[in-house]
Amino acid sequence: MEKAIGVFDSGLGGLTAVKELSELMPNENIIYLGDTARVPYGSRSPETLVRFAKQDLEFFFEQNVKAVLVACGTISTVALPVLKEMCPVFIEGVVSPAAKKAAEVTKNGKVAVIATNAAINSGEYGKELRAINSDLSVIEKACPMFVPIVENGYFGKNDPVAKLIVEDYLSEIKSSGADTLILGCTHYPILRPAIEEFLGPDITLVDSGKEAAKEVCRYIKESKQENESGAGGNVYYVTDEPSGFIPLAELFLNKKIGEVKKVSLGDDN
Repeated sequence: MEKAIGVFDSGLGGLTAVKELSELMPNENIIYLGDTARVPYGSRSPETLVRFAKQDLEFFFEQNVKAVLVACGTISTVALPVLKEMCPVFIEGVVSPAAKKAAEVTKNGKVAVIATNAAINSGEYGKELRAINSDLSVIEKACPMFVPIVENGYFGKNDPVAKLIVEDYLSEIKSSGADTLILGCTHYPILRPAIEEFLGPDITLVDSGKEAAKEVCRYIKESKQENESGAGGNVYYVTDEPSGFIPLAELFLNKKIGEVKKVSLGDDN
């Protein structure tokens, strides 16, 4: 099938899932939507997030996609049940796949989760983990500054801004005894080098976007909807001017991404 897989996030973060999907299924066409005019999502109210999420999803209806990956931890925790009700094709968020992986790899039963304010306040990661294993000890920490620094290019291993904020947010995680950390927002893996440098080698990091991409891959293969017409390609859309998105996206993906198109969603931008 030549239909594309739709992936959306508030900004750059969902590219972590796109990168994984492209590696797992190089023949697939991927349409990426970054709602850059309204990033970050993590400080918004649940009502606003549901409205944004519906508009994001409706964009993919117009593209006639065969599956949708909600590559946003905030939307996955707050609005996924609503999206599943209105979506006629397979749709997956990042919470369940990440929780399954973390429960599988932890050795001491202590799992930490870092995510946006809205995602942590929802409690969904903790609920999902405890539903898998009620004996798990879950430590949750909101890291609201991570998205803005990533969107503004402060994410290198030795970047002083990244190092300072990572240390401030993750000191509690480091001293908690957790042996597994869920990167519960898809922006956060872009900070992985700085996070690993601070936490050290004794804690396993679970990339929520990567795990969700694996679930979408599994669905596409099991439902026999793989694209057999040749090598796939990616198309990128943003809701703000593309000029700020392109250089950071190319830096992270380590390749040229070609044209990025600007679109409007609803009445909000």
